[in-house]
Formats: sequence, structure tokens, C-alpha cells
Amino acid sequence: MRFLPLDWLVLIATLAVVIVYGIYRSRTGKNPEGYFLGNRQMPWWLVMLSIMGTQASAITFLTAPGQAYTDGMRFVQYYFGLPLAMIVLCISFVPLFHRLKVFTAYEFLESRFDVKTRTLTSFLFLLSRGFSTGISIFAPSLVLHSMLGWDLTVTNLFMGGLLIVYTVSGGAKAVAYTQQLQFLIIYAAMFIAPYYAVHSLPEGIGFTEALHIAGKSGKMNVITTGTTDNGFDWKDRYNIWSGLIGGFFLALSYFGTDQSQVGRYLTAKDTRESRMGLLMNGLLKIPLQFSILLIGCLVFAFYAFYKAPVFFNKAQETLVLQSEYAPAYQKLVNEYDQLQGQKKGLVLELSSQLKKQQAYKSDSLTLLLKTMEAKGQQLRTQAKAIISKANPGADTNDTNYVFLHFVSDTLPSGLVGLIIAILFLAAWGSIAAALNALASCTLMDFHRKFSKTSMSPIQEFRWGRIYTLLWGIVCIIVAQFAYSLGNSLIEAVNILGSWFYGTILGIFLVAFYFKKVKGTAVFYAAVIAEVIVVVVYYQDLISFLWLNVIGAVAVILFSGLLQLIIDRFKKMRSN
Repeated sequence: MRFLPLDWLVLIATLAVVIVYGIYRSRTGKNPEGYFLGNRQMPWWLVMLSIMGTQASAITFLTAPGQAYTDGMRFVQYYFGLPLAMIVLCISFVPLFHRLKVFTAYEFLESRFDVKTRTLTSFLFLLSRGFSTGISIFAPSLVLHSMLGWDLTVTNLFMGGLLIVYTVSGGAKAVAYTQQLQFLIIYAAMFIAPYYAVHSLPEGIGFTEALHIAGKSGKMNVITTGTTDNGFDWKDRYNIWSGLIGGFFLALSYFGTDQSQVGRYLTAKDTRESRMGLLMNGLLKIPLQFSILLIGCLVFAFYAFYKAPVFFNKAQETLVLQSEYAPAYQKLVNEYDQLQGQKKGLVLELSSQLKKQQAYKSDSLTLLLKTMEAKGQQLRTQAKAIISKANPGADTNDTNYVFLHFVSDTLPSGLVGLIIAILFLAAWGSIAAALNALASCTLMDFHRKFSKTSMSPIQEFRWGRIYTLLWGIVCIIVAQFAYSLGNSLIEAVNILGSWFYGTILGIFLVAFYFKKVKGTAVFYAAVIAEVIVVVVYYQDLISFLWLNVIGAVAVILFSGLLQLIIDRFKKMRSN
């Protein structure tokens, strides 16, 4: 792929500014509160940017357009439960965490239940966040691997190493202020790509026509019900019900119990500032995510007029063309190119009929276009099967490469470097917050709790830096294995979170709303719930978003049942 000297200059300059700024803003007290919580002095707008920056990883910007290109806009429904979750958090979670002056969300569980429940919950968080952060490191590494052919091990070390520099040195304050700068650069520049997608369309085809083309091809499916001729499809990943209900539980757990997010709003000056940051995040997240997905629809419209590859991962395509399967693959490529030529003529005619408002003609053309799109998807599936035969270990999901291919082939020199810099900045924003949270939980929930010797604030500060460094190394190691996940990265992270978030949320909901349930009952209920979630997932019984509901409800039901058994047993013994 094309990456010229000017792109290198823009990329290096942008990243250098952020690193230097992060180190500059890292001046803070050498104590745990300063390192992990920025001395609790952040205003609401900085809290909001920090929360949004933590969510908007490189995975969002790298794979969300590809997700829309292949599956349409329906992924946006995943976020529909988020605003409701923000309201619940502002009422129940935020005031308690601020009143208790906790470093981590899990400290509260010890006072409410016992040490083992706090330790289990913190361990589940470390497990889930450690793995997902490794995947987040892999995302920008994938960019360098795809565009420059660099070895993935080298790129993982390079990306992880640069990030660790300012995260270790600066802690929460560096994370918050660099996220502010990153957020502004990202959203100011991210719309360069859709501008060029529309600007490059044939004469007479503009933004409105591009949306019509995407819509007639089935890509503007913003609202889906999940119902089929056989009733509701529980395996359908993205529909309004899984988004509102499953997304609500996921968002409630992510923002209310995940230390990478809790740590962001615990840096606020007071409860009001935290609430403002969360509520504004709830208002802005859906339109921002909608805009990012819309880029994928515009890229789809662009490739309706210009040649798109049958498979977007050029590295894998090169390997298959060097194998014995090259003739079969080349035959598919030729057939796909021929189909694209036919589709271009059809799309031009459809655009003309839409302008003339001749609905009866456009409806028949739309049906033909959808037939061609289905044929194209069939050819892409066949291409992936050939790639798997040529290289059994190959990643045949090219969703992660759609946006990269468009950027490198379409944007002028310099802007390619800026877009790649944006992907890196987005990665750093989320990963830095995650490393800060992982180190915070390790120090507070394990080291400080179980150490037999007391530590001074300066010693805890030093240990915080050490744990940040160690978790950075662990996440780089995890990134080495992310290539074989098979899903789009944005799906992989959300699936991984859904394994644990429901159980963790269930523990907190019991803590808040079921006062009669004690530590032993909720501990074993959480273990049972986690086993159920994993079994349900591997049996492929239901879409992953519903795992969050299953985990939370299972903890509540089993903890209540176990507490009844424990109380009855104690009563029998006392008699």
C-alpha cells in the first residue's frame, strides 16, 4: 500500500506532539491519588473527553467503517442502551463512589460483602481488561503491518513501547490531558475520509445519491427488529432489542464497574462534575458512532463506482496468488471485477431514476442491485474459502482492512499519514486509560490489600509505575495472539467484555439493591453465573449482547437463592 515520505513526516510529527504534551502534563504529586486519579481535580468537560477517548479506541475508527461496509449501519443499535445506563449511574453509582473516596470500584465491595468478593470481582476485571487492551494494541499494529509490511511482533513492540512512555511517566493526569488533545485531533480530521469518498464520486453523484446507493444496497439498516419468518432470532447480534436491553446492561457494567471508566470520572472535582461528564457522553456517543459507521456506507458507495478487491487484506491475497490455488482465485477475481462493472452501470441508472423520482423503475433496479450485492458476497465467501485452503491459519475476516484500503488508495499524500496518526492516537487514548486502571487495581486490590508490610505514598507511587509497565508488557504479549481471533476487532472486544461484564454488574446490583444478601452467597453466585455465561457462549445459544443480561440476572437469582439456603441452614443449626 502507498505510504510516502510526507505521510511519514505528518505521522511522526503528530505522534511526537502528543507524547511530549503527555509528558509535560504529567507533573503530579508522587502519591497514588495524584498518579491514579489526578488528585481528583478534573472539570466535567475533561472527564467527558477522557471517557469518550477511552471508548473510542483505534478499533472503533479502524473497523467500524468496515463493519458498516459489510453489514450495514445496524451496529449503531449496540449503543442504544447507553443513555439509559448513564442516568442509572448518575443516580446510584457516582454519588457512592465519590462519598467513599475509593481508588477502585471494587473497594466498595469489601465493605459491603467481604474480601473474597472484592478480590474475585477485581480479578475478573483484570482478566477481561488485560485481554481487550492487548487487542487494542494490535489494532494500530495491524495498520503498520498492512501498509508497510512490517512484522507484527515488531509493530506490537513499537506501538506498545511508545504508549508506555507517557502512561508510566504521567499516570491519570497525562492520560486525561493527552486524551483531550487526541479527541480534538481525531474528530477534526476523521471527516477528511468521507469528504474524499464523496468528492471522488462521478459528476452528478453527491452525498445524497451516495446515501441512496448505500440504502438501496441494504446498508442503511439503522433500525432492525431481529424478527424473521420463524419469530425472533436470538442469535441476531444487532437489533433494537439486543441494543436497548443487552446494550443497557453492557453499558451499565462498563461505565459503572470497569475501572478503566470508573477511574475516568473519579478524577472529577465532585459528584456534579462526574455526572455532567457521564450525561454528556450519553448524549454524544450515539451520533458520533453513527457518523463513524456512516463513513463505511460512503466508502461502500465509492466502491460501487470504482474497483474494489474481492478481499481487502492484500497480504493474504498475495500469499494465495503465490500458491497452487492462484488460478482458482484469479478466476474469482475476474468474475468479481466483471460483476462490479455491471453494478457500476446499474448504480448510475438507479441514481438517474431517483433524481427523476421514477419510483416504479427504481424499485426494480433496487431489487436487481440487491441481487448483485448478494452475488458479490457469495464470491467474497468463495474467495475466503480459497484463502483458507492456501493458508489454513489465515485470518479470512477482512473487515479490519476495508477502511485502510480506502485511505491508502484514495487520499493524497500527507492526509494518509494524518489518518494513520488518528488511528494511533485513538488507540493510545483507550490503552493508556486501561493500563492506568489495571495498575490501580493491581496495587490497591491485591498488593496493598495482601502485603504484610505497609508502604509510604512514595513507595505506592513507584509500585504504580512498575505495575503500569508490567501490564503494558502483558498486553503486548496478548496482542501477539490477536491476529487469530477471526472476528472484526470491534466485535472481538465487545464479545470478550460480554463474557465478564454481566457477572461483574450482577455483583454490584446485588450490593446496591439487595441488602439482605451477604458475601458468601454473592461470591458463589458469581462463580456459577460466570460458568453459565461461558457455556452459553460456546454452545452458541444466543447473541453475545444477551450474555450481559444472563450474567447479571444469574448473579441476582443465585445469590438470593443461596442466601435463603444459608439463612435456613444457620437457623437449623441454632435450633
